[in-house]
Amino acid sequence: MYQIFVAMKTVSQAVEAVIKVKPFVIEALCEGLLNISSLARQIQPMVEKLTEKPVKQGAIVMALNRLAPQLDYSLNRNLQKLLESLGDIIVRSNLTDYTFKNSNTIFHSHTRVMQEISNQQDVFYTLVRGVFESNLVVSSAYENLVDTQFKNEECIYKQDELSAITLKLPAGNVQITGFYYHILKAIAWEGVNIKEVISTTNEFTIIVNDEDVDRGFTILKNLKTAYRQK
Repeated sequence: MYQIFVAMKTVSQAVEAVIKVKPFVIEALCEGLLNISSLARQIQPMVEKLTEKPVKQGAIVMALNRLAPQLDYSLNRNLQKLLESLGDIIVRSNLTDYTFKNSNTIFHSHTRVMQEISNQQDVFYTLVRGVFESNLVVSSAYENLVDTQFKNEECIYKQDELSAITLKLPAGNVQITGFYYHILKAIAWEGVNIKEVISTTNEFTIIVNDEDVDRGFTILKNLKTAYRQK
């Protein structure tokens, strides 16, 4: 008869597992903005569940104090060179956002629009196909064209008065864990609502309401400046 032994998590491992699914807590912990004792008391039930034994609050406090420098290195040092080399920020306004239900003809509709705008240099046009629906963001000047060519498609959602903020990314960004988190975290902390996210290998674009575009631009500009000053 074979016995299977499952290694129980140590207190340190359990604390790390609990904290790593709480990104805002990690940031506050690294910046020294949290009351460690209060945090230890809050996560104590989860730590005890993972270790499958009673754990004293003091042991959790010690684990948190040991963990903070490691997390700080992981979150900041590995990302600093990448974030300080962020490229230009490009803003495009007067955009319309569509969501269509996927169909066998949707790419034909897309092709017809692309043929019409292929010679236009100033147009903003992105199409992302998901499993069940496709998202299209286009310059509002071509809204009538899209409405006409997609008239046989099922439109689930449409909104205008939107703007795009595109951040040019340095090479190697896809190899760094937490890169997108740092960008989205900065935007979330300021309460800017992101309508859509569009990403390529070396570009990252967020779609926001026109009224939020100035704040969004300032947040990303300050993010670049902050890391260059470190």
